[in-house]
Amino acid sequence: MKAIIIFILIFGILVIFHEFGHFIMAKRAGIFVREFSIGMGPLLFHYEGDETTYSLRLLPLGGYVRMAGLEDNGEYFTPGQPIVVGFNEANEIDRLSFDEDEDITDGLPVEVVEGDMDQAFILKAIPYGEKEPVIYKISRHATIIEEDGNVVRVSPPERQFQSAKLSDRLLTNLAGPVQNFILGILAFILIAFMQGGVPSNSNVLGGVQENSPAQMAGLHAGDQIIAVNQKSVANFSEIQQEIQKYPNKQVSIKLADKRQLHVKPEPQKLSNGETIGLIGAQQTVDHGVWSKIKYGFTQAWMIITGVIGVIASMFKTGFDINDFGGPVYMYQATTQVADIGFTAILSLLAYLSINLGMVNLLPVPALDGGKVLLNLIESVRGKPLSPKTEGMINLAGAIGILILFVAVTWNDIMRFF
Repeated sequence: MKAIIIFILIFGILVIFHEFGHFIMAKRAGIFVREFSIGMGPLLFHYEGDETTYSLRLLPLGGYVRMAGLEDNGEYFTPGQPIVVGFNEANEIDRLSFDEDEDITDGLPVEVVEGDMDQAFILKAIPYGEKEPVIYKISRHATIIEEDGNVVRVSPPERQFQSAKLSDRLLTNLAGPVQNFILGILAFILIAFMQGGVPSNSNVLGGVQENSPAQMAGLHAGDQIIAVNQKSVANFSEIQQEIQKYPNKQVSIKLADKRQLHVKPEPQKLSNGETIGLIGAQQTVDHGVWSKIKYGFTQAWMIITGVIGVIASMFKTGFDINDFGGPVYMYQATTQVADIGFTAILSLLAYLSINLGMVNLLPVPALDGGKVLLNLIESVRGKPLSPKTEGMINLAGAIGILILFVAVTWNDIMRFF
């Protein structure tokens, strides 16, 4: 149960931060945001803001931002559909209820013939008890009560997504992944401060383990190693790389104070079958404030380059589904860190957040990266693709992502068992 709660919290934080990026940038650009939803599926609760409705839904795995224009307002109206409408003092429709449970005592029941909430803002409908249709004017700020009881507002055309400047649409599409990068960086910085410092890549030793080959060879904290087996080393990573080459073999170590020591690394077998040598020497810890802040950026960059490396390798070695992980993999990872402590959970959150940002930047239709690609194509063409073409591209991308999601999830389940 503990792992499930942590998993839901991690997934929820990732999604909320991602969608908040889109939300805040859309607001800055003047794009009308109809709904900010935490969760998916059936509506549990909603709060109506000045323009945006903030909703909480049953399934905690997801969330979304609904921007006016990204969905077709005309899809609300179906010929023959019974709805309830209300009017303002100007005799314009200012409330349209598609909820079958709506109280009709303070509204007019009508049967839809056709309607338009994108340009003309009219509804042609037959009032209850009448035979002839009537054309009603819809207020440009009317309230819509959806079938599940959620409340959103009609938006004027000039504030719909497609009406925004290209640069604003581009930044809005980029804002989600960028927000995930920011979350990951902040989490790593917090980890560094919680730990009191960050490992330094200096070639000065921070300490040696008791009864280790390093201690028996005469190495101490503060010793600066400048060469291993006559090969110069400038940092701790290079020291590790050289020593790991010689499991159970004598290795010469030269120190900055001219001392020459000899050590025999203990062999350790890795999960891939490779055997490396270890001597039990530890890195120094940098306690500086700037080092702790920089740690957030260096760790994030390490993950970013790692993801790029995996993608690049696919062009050489081919597609490998084991390079991907879905919600099941995330849950597995959560169960492994749940009992370790808050730092391990925070580290997993940072890792997943940056990965999510990278995946969303892939130029795949229906992902943020695919939308950015369409923005760039528009900037080159001088005009956007037709809504029909763009819709077909996004549909193809969504189908592809769904197939990949199912395949990855199935692969994760098989690995889990």
